[in-house]
Amino acid sequence: MSRLYSPSVITISASRLASRIDALARFGGLPGGGVTRPCWSPQHEEARAWLTGEMRAAGLETWVDGAGNVFGALGIHAFSADGGAVLTGSHIDTVPEGGVLDGALGVLAGLEAFQTIREAKAPHRRPLAVAAWSDEEGRYGSLFGSRAFCGRFDPARVEAMAASDGERLVDAMARAGFDARRAGEAMAPGGAVAAYVELHIEQGPRLEEAAIPIGVVDSIVGVHRTRVVFVGQADHAGTTPMERRRDGFLAAAEYALKARDLVLKHGGGKSVTNVGVVRVHPGVTNIVPARGELVHEVRGPDRETLARLDRRSAALARRVARRRGVEVQVEAMSATTPAICSARVQAAIEAACATLGLRSTHLYSAAGHDAQNLATITDTGMIFIPSKGGRSHRVDETSDGDAIERGANVLLHTLLALAA
Repeated sequence: MSRLYSPSVITISASRLASRIDALARFGGLPGGGVTRPCWSPQHEEARAWLTGEMRAAGLETWVDGAGNVFGALGIHAFSADGGAVLTGSHIDTVPEGGVLDGALGVLAGLEAFQTIREAKAPHRRPLAVAAWSDEEGRYGSLFGSRAFCGRFDPARVEAMAASDGERLVDAMARAGFDARRAGEAMAPGGAVAAYVELHIEQGPRLEEAAIPIGVVDSIVGVHRTRVVFVGQADHAGTTPMERRRDGFLAAAEYALKARDLVLKHGGGKSVTNVGVVRVHPGVTNIVPARGELVHEVRGPDRETLARLDRRSAALARRVARRRGVEVQVEAMSATTPAICSARVQAAIEAACATLGLRSTHLYSAAGHDAQNLATITDTGMIFIPSKGGRSHRVDETSDGDAIERGANVLLHTLLALAA
């Protein structure tokens, strides 16, 4: 494998990292490639046990907190107020039919970096820890594990937290041996984390198209998800005149199209929107739909713009409902706050790139990440590597081996600099 840096500089084992990526991909692996591994599922819990074993085999202290976050560390047995650990990590849960690198790369590269540091006896003044955050993908609640760790978990909402298919968080966690009602106990003491840095595939085309190997993330978008339910009247699909129908699905469809136009017009050029969940009730061909339900997501890097889009979207839903003669329910499901990355961590990433002879560029993250929660309690940054074809959240998501190796080595030297 080609190297763009001096062989005298400490580097990770690319083959060991690749082997672990392949091994983790087997948990929830799909026959045609890709992975389905939702948090708290049997596949996820098997992966959690495997990861804990790999951390221990690498010489790390391990523990799991009340929110299901997995930690491996050098120099500490748990987080404390005077610990000041340098933390890295990401997540091992996936979207349905997702790729093998989203999240997994950051966790396994962190593990590899710490094993390399331990084997090389590289000096570090601060303790080091790697995290696998639970439910980053937001099946039950966006960035759940890191939210709890950073003290942003609202226990009053836990009973209502559920997946889009109705499965409750408390039930899913109970099956995996956790009590969702105690997730707030995962909150880290103040001062426990001195810095956080996360390695991730870009999940977009910018780095690949610019032929730049490393992205230094300067900000992370916020993500708002809202359930919008239009309630009309079930009627016979053949005998009810068209002008008398109160079709819940048509109201939802009209809203979805107009909400897209709204975000394009008022989103400031950087906001994006998606409707990825649609349900029709009763869902048969010969009944006019009584209900049309969708989950509307809006992402953007500016907090005020996101709040304005929320208000405009709710007003749009009410207008559509009045015009169609139906009722509408608008329910906020989750919201993450846009985050600015630390100048100190960005400088450490740039210095690591210089050490390794790698070009870098600054860019914002168009996807949400656990790092934005960590940014509320400590200096935080992210390292991006190119995604082939900009592909992500699909089974053919990948980055080439050289890109993975480069990213892991930048992470290694960033962590050493922050812990020095």
